[in-house]
Amino acid sequence: MGASKSLESSGEVRIKHSLIKNEEEFVVKRKKAVLQCLKNLKISCSRDKVPHIALLGSGGGQRAMVGLLGSLVQLDKAGLLDCILYLSGVSGSTWCMASLYQEPDWSTKLDTVKNKIIERISGPGVSWGDAMAKLKNYYYGKDLFSLTDVWAVLVVTAFVKEIDEHKISEQQDQHNKDPFPIYTMIDKQCKQQRDGDPWFEISPHEAGYSLTGAFVDTSSFGSQFDNGLKKKQQDEIDMLYLQALCGSALADGQEIRNILWKRIKDPNSPPVDKCYQVLMELADMNLSVLNGKDPSEIDKSIRTKLKDLAGGKRQLVFPVQKLNLADKEAAQLYMKQYTMDVCNYLNSWFSFWPFDVCFSICKCMALWLWGRKYDFLHNMADKAVPDALLESETRDYIDAGLLLNSPYLSVLRKERNIDLIISLDFSEGDPFMTVRESAETCNKLKIPFPEVNIPNEDAKKPKDFYVFKGKNAPTVMHIPLFNLGNCGGKFRSYHFPEFFFF
Repeated sequence: MGASKSLESSGEVRIKHSLIKNEEEFVVKRKKAVLQCLKNLKISCSRDKVPHIALLGSGGGQRAMVGLLGSLVQLDKAGLLDCILYLSGVSGSTWCMASLYQEPDWSTKLDTVKNKIIERISGPGVSWGDAMAKLKNYYYGKDLFSLTDVWAVLVVTAFVKEIDEHKISEQQDQHNKDPFPIYTMIDKQCKQQRDGDPWFEISPHEAGYSLTGAFVDTSSFGSQFDNGLKKKQQDEIDMLYLQALCGSALADGQEIRNILWKRIKDPNSPPVDKCYQVLMELADMNLSVLNGKDPSEIDKSIRTKLKDLAGGKRQLVFPVQKLNLADKEAAQLYMKQYTMDVCNYLNSWFSFWPFDVCFSICKCMALWLWGRKYDFLHNMADKAVPDALLESETRDYIDAGLLLNSPYLSVLRKERNIDLIISLDFSEGDPFMTVRESAETCNKLKIPFPEVNIPNEDAKKPKDFYVFKGKNAPTVMHIPLFNLGNCGGKFRSYHFPEFFFF
């Protein structure tokens, strides 16, 4: 993959339904390898008929990470790996991709790379000191801080067992013999408001909205833009943060709020003085409200400690209020305002590390702020881009699995001209949900996709694979991890216990 300089040097945004030149050049070279692979398999194919094959890895946490790695190893042993043009992932599958693409031309030495990955994830985790040093770097190194930074250092490192500070743009010249990688996520506001294009992708060359065709150089993703021109440079995100951005599926529900508040008051976190005691009690108070328990005694304790910290001269501004815990929405809104007020109050006294990051984390918890980045489309005037993507100065990006747990939309861009999609589904629960939802989504968006019909008897006992074909649409091969071949009929629900995250 040749390096891309044009966007980086001008700071301009590219809005066009076409592939960036670097990807076009990569496809031409990669198709030669695909053609040779087909010949080795004694499959006849002319140069102008080489199929575009995309391999998709679904979400599924560490299960997906290990599952994708094992699948790639088997493809390699079968002599099929060089047939793959694109490799795209969601959530846990991106953790596998990030590990693979650390190694230049990893597919030429996959057995060795596999062993290194297995040895690492089977070994000791990242130390608390190293995690906090990384968090400090994230906090002071950029304008916008969110729970994704915390998720990266506390949760993702617990799975991948490393702090990967490589940048994805560094991969541009290192993977001429590997499939083209596409990492996926979604725009949170577009998902929630059902307006605009939620589908977002990142490759070594550019980052942007898959269906809108609006992109920016990958090294400039996260920098501040105005009317298509770079206004303020931010450091390129590293691979640890990218894995957190792609793999934060649990960041969408109340259960994970409980987990994070408990982590804030973890006894292994080094406590210091009354300021920390207030933060611990603030976590307890949020947990109480989330679990429907009266927090009034904790509130009294917090107010007393804050008064002591101020030498009796200042009082907590936020008024005392009797909560109606039956009204969960009102109670949580109260706690959001309360948490912000306590943190702002403390910040006026302790605006230095590590207190400042603790206050910021609590604020992010209160606002439920994830994956916030500057919007590179801000203040542009282009009719091809939905208004929702032009108006805000920032956008929030989260795990694509919260909308669709497989990255179909990234490879279904018309300009990628995909002939065959091989979908590896590592999801728990319904083994056909992702392919069904993909068909429904494509139907609504008028994107060619084959009709998906599943025999009733297969719903609870899926076969090894399914092939769906359609007119003027790519062929889809759907392979659920939990199938009769793998499980022999002994299916069970797969669930990570809470303690597993830490």
